[in-house]
Amino acid sequence: MIRIAKGDRAYCEAFIQSLKARVSENDRSVEDKVAEILKDVRDNGDEAVRRYTMKFDGWAPEKAEITKEEIDALTADCDPAFIASMERAAENIRAFHARQKQQSRIDPSPTGVLMGQRVRGLHRVGVYVPGGTAAYPSSVLMNVIPAKIAEVGEIVMVTPPGRTGKPDKNILAAARIAGVDRVFLIGGAQAVAALAYGTETVPKVDKVVGPGNIFVATAKKLLYGTIDIDMIAGPSEILVIADKTAKPEFLAADLMSQAEHDRMASAILITPEEDLAKATAAEIERQMQTLSRKDIIKESIENFGAIIVCENMAEAVDFANELAPEHLEVCCENPLEYIGKLDNAGSVFLGNYSPEPLGDYFAGPNHVLPTSGTARFFSPLSVDDFIKKSSFIYYTEAELLKAADDIIRIAETEELTAHANSIAVRKKK
Repeated sequence: MIRIAKGDRAYCEAFIQSLKARVSENDRSVEDKVAEILKDVRDNGDEAVRRYTMKFDGWAPEKAEITKEEIDALTADCDPAFIASMERAAENIRAFHARQKQQSRIDPSPTGVLMGQRVRGLHRVGVYVPGGTAAYPSSVLMNVIPAKIAEVGEIVMVTPPGRTGKPDKNILAAARIAGVDRVFLIGGAQAVAALAYGTETVPKVDKVVGPGNIFVATAKKLLYGTIDIDMIAGPSEILVIADKTAKPEFLAADLMSQAEHDRMASAILITPEEDLAKATAAEIERQMQTLSRKDIIKESIENFGAIIVCENMAEAVDFANELAPEHLEVCCENPLEYIGKLDNAGSVFLGNYSPEPLGDYFAGPNHVLPTSGTARFFSPLSVDDFIKKSSFIYYTEAELLKAADDIIRIAETEELTAHANSIAVRKKK
């Protein structure tokens, strides 16, 4: 059963530290194994990718890339209602992310000086999509649509074939809806390496995004610098702050919606209402019995879940800002009043009718969010993650000469005489 605790500040701080401790550094043996795979793929290309795919997935296709015609055939029997729901979700995601797009600009001045910024999409991006029991078509939409809006030149998706040799048809349907350009049936660290280094058939990319297991996450971590990555995601998290107007059955359902992700997932309720705390705990026990992943929910709730009874809502807000959760629900009488008070959260869900799964699937904001307290300094995946910016400067001779003495003085103070000389030779002209 989920623990209920009276939470003073000392307890809350200790609990936060216990959650952080569950996300330890990668086992050194995992890093060593992944580093070996990366080197092998870098040196041996497709042959190494095929070898590891056979080893880990039990099957390797004759050719890794599948054509648009093959995708059409594999997705022909997808549930039409599911496809329609995914298309409506995609519309919402596009609409939200379209408002994030930055434009190139030129800032002219009356003196003839021009400065500005050029914004453009990355040349090529790789999207990793897990298969098997962790096949989430919604993640395809969330990772690909912002890249399309950023006008990335080419989007390459990799997803493991599984032991049947067939990819998940719903993953492929999502790829088609989102606008993926190429799909390769490879997974694991070897797929990330293929994207980072390029092989005879897999094109080299500038950035890799998307979730994966510890081997995929470690590969991304080790390859950062060779390529850009989105983030290193930890176990899923939800924090709910609630007052007496909240509904226990809603709170219990929302906490378990994240607990079912992973045995290490964290689901926490903090409230000043002790009766609400007890009623929610009872609801968790009741609802859990009807859910298909109840074993996972039970373990994550018992090990990393809690209901904390605090003094007041201000204390709950302080706890939220300290924890910096991936998902934060505000189930209160006037939830909009809290927007300006909540500084650290990946995504905030306001009110009894804005449950976390609404954001996971449909509303529009991205569900790729910072975890493990990194919402203090990281942001959700966005269009910004798929662009690069270059600034440009144009000065006339007259304007450079006006600034010359200042530039030379600063350069000489820093003892960079060649910098100063670059300006001085133009003064002498």
